[in-house]
Amino acid sequence: MILQSTITCPICATARSETMPTDACRFFYECTGCGTKLKPKAGDCCVFCSYGSVPCPPIQAVRSGEPGAASCCT
Repeated sequence: MILQSTITCPICATARSETMPTDACRFFYECTGCGTKLKPKAGDCCVFCSYGSVPCPPIQAVRSGEPGAASCCT
């Protein structure tokens, strides 16, 4: 499981590496460059799935077919 994801702001292109929570989805993220409050795109569960280099841990678990993978995202 990858716990680091680089979020890139679609407004100013500021990129920052963040540690993702393993037990929840992060719905909001404030860009450290321009201050824009990011929220997930339609159909995505969190900002990591929309703007990150790696999807959130619950989605990673589901995609890998991890036995018993429960997701806050499905």
